[in-house]
Amino acid sequence: METPRVKSVMLTFLGIHVLGRAVAVSSGSVIEVFARIGVSEEAVRSTLTRMASRGLLTRHRDGRKVYFGLSPRLAAVLEDGRRRVWETGAVNRAGDGDWTLVGFSLPDSRRGDRHDLRTQLTWEGFGPLQNGLWVAAGSRDVTAIIEQLDLAGHVTVLTARPAKPTESAELVRKAFDTKTIEARYLDFLAKWDTARSPWPDDLTRQLVLHTDWLQVIRRDPHLPAEHLPGGWPAERAERLFRKLDESLREGAAKEAGAVLDTLAVTG
Repeated sequence: METPRVKSVMLTFLGIHVLGRAVAVSSGSVIEVFARIGVSEEAVRSTLTRMASRGLLTRHRDGRKVYFGLSPRLAAVLEDGRRRVWETGAVNRAGDGDWTLVGFSLPDSRRGDRHDLRTQLTWEGFGPLQNGLWVAAGSRDVTAIIEQLDLAGHVTVLTARPAKPTESAELVRKAFDTKTIEARYLDFLAKWDTARSPWPDDLTRQLVLHTDWLQVIRRDPHLPAEHLPGGWPAERAERLFRKLDESLREGAAKEAGAVLDTLAVTG
């Protein structure tokens, strides 16, 4: 499994230790935690600064110390990640047969918007069925994506069910790279289903565990389990993630209480 990027780990850190709490955390204590997983002070400061300049983090000062809290925008992103981990899960057993179709046609003058649309559709679990037509399992709300990119006049959204000769399994085969999705779960299992750990404590082990898991499930389009190959590893990987998280939670919380310097914030 690839090494998570610093920003990915930072998002995980904020999701675990700041989301849902009216606090900001000092840059110094963030630097201390990240040093334990081999991330330099310069990289941490650079990441925090970039995120603040993009409106993702809010800055607070207390004497000479600088603290960072969540903006409403970032809190919404992290809450979406929390739902994907603990509510949506890795296995889709809904099997209701509905699919969401997004059709679009954009002129070359809006090539950048076309790229952004495809990127965001991929993030939301869509795959390209054919030129200008993307599909996702279940009923998906893409209103926010269309409004953000100002594409209301260029995009058509439908909810439908396959009709013969088309089958749901055929949609999965055509629009999604299931081998790559499966490989991510297998990589996760290979990395974490072991007694050996390079991380020094429960706090950092939990941080990397959650980052790795989010990287897997955020790139999983949540396809119906009945149309996936036999022995699909998502359920096994999810059981391992939850077991490890439970074993780490108490120690990680205790360590975070001792290390993290927080400041109460309002608004």
